[in-house]
Amino acid sequence: MMQGLQRFLLFHVLTYLGRNVHGSVIIHGEKAPEGSMPYMASVQNIHSHVCGGFLISEDFVLTAAHCKDGSPRSVVIGTNNLRNNGQRILIEKQCKHPQYDGAASGNDLMLLKLSNKARLSNGVDIIKIPQHDMNSNVRQTCQVAGWGYTRSGADPSPDLMVADVSIIDPQVCAQIWGRWITLPANTICAGGYGTNKGFCQGDSGGPLVCNGIAVGIVSFNKRSNCQYPDVPNVYIDISKYRTWINEMIGDTEQST
Repeated sequence: MMQGLQRFLLFHVLTYLGRNVHGSVIIHGEKAPEGSMPYMASVQNIHSHVCGGFLISEDFVLTAAHCKDGSPRSVVIGTNNLRNNGQRILIEKQCKHPQYDGAASGNDLMLLKLSNKARLSNGVDIIKIPQHDMNSNVRQTCQVAGWGYTRSGADPSPDLMVADVSIIDPQVCAQIWGRWITLPANTICAGGYGTNKGFCQGDSGGPLVCNGIAVGIVSFNKRSNCQYPDVPNVYIDISKYRTWINEMIGDTEQST
């Protein structure tokens, strides 16, 4: 009974994928300068963009596990505008974290093994991820980026949008979210609460970038007015999964 009630509440509290799968949502951001985020990847199904992601090696993109529900088939890299031609590479294998059981339960990350290595250039490059466990500094300014809606009810934008967001104290974040759910472990909160910038109803799989390092993966937010979110945005803390990521990349490469 209690589990059923929790799932019912989560359905109304969280928005991830579902009807908002077609467009990551950057609120009160601006167009990313061409070539400024060469690691960004548009994760696409046979029809269109479904999630964000980012290149962490020549043949691996990191994204959110819940993006698997969008039936991704390929990634597009090397362009800020999805109307332009970038490198399209088919996805050879999808590797969800083995303990993933819904975004609200945590462990919301997935590796995408590409069928061919990305051609690195001025417009395509790898972004570093943390080498060890780390704690993000409260109030540190970072960036979140993605393609799609720029405000509630708007049409998706083909342009890559980016917004500055600040890291929120994890205890404050847990207390605010505690009104609805217990915040999963291994998460980072940034943007949304106390500001009008961040992601809303998705922006799934995109990176939270601090000092040139991808420290988080966009996971979930409360269903809310995109202009004035009343809870912090939640990201997966990549530093807590570095061992798993390294093992998966090594195992996958050895098996191909």
